[in-house]
Amino acid sequence: MTIATTSEHHEEHHPDLRVWGLLTFLVSESLMFGGFFATYLFFRGSTVVWPPEGTEVELLLPTINTIILVSSSFVIHWGDTAIKKNDVKGMRRWYIVTAIMGAIFLLGQAYEYATLGYGLTTNVFANCFYIMTGFHGLHVFVGLLLILGVLWRSRRPGHYSATKHTGIEMAEIYWHFVDIIWIVLFTLVYILTLF
Repeated sequence: MTIATTSEHHEEHHPDLRVWGLLTFLVSESLMFGGFFATYLFFRGSTVVWPPEGTEVELLLPTINTIILVSSSFVIHWGDTAIKKNDVKGMRRWYIVTAIMGAIFLLGQAYEYATLGYGLTTNVFANCFYIMTGFHGLHVFVGLLLILGVLWRSRRPGHYSATKHTGIEMAEIYWHFVDIIWIVLFTLVYILTLF
């Protein structure tokens, strides 16, 4: 048995640690959001009037924003599907649309903040509202940067292909995480507040 043969037999395929690193990060972020949600529910359960007077929740704009953000999960998935068919142009197209949808979501959130009529320190509801939605908005912004990074790197011929697309998948996983967190947040802060 030669040395070359021995090394061929002992070569193992290891999982991509970048993906495991991302998943570990997302678990830690989930725990942080879980803490925010638990705190919000504690205050909601221990307060007689929720939300307190002067902090009404508007539903129209956040609902439109939710539809845009949740729809963007499907759009980014189409980009991932395109690259697995070696369609770099298709991937770029769907990632550009996703980036636009993410930017619209952030602009909608900024408009909502500007028109609410209450601030971070108005009361405990406003404090929870701004911290949770703001922290989520930060995550959307980071996801937008990841998507733009994928688009920038896709300019180089052969950087992404049907067999080389880890960066694309990681951006998609992160974006799905952002969407799932928003669905929970939207349900707790907007929908359940009305009941």
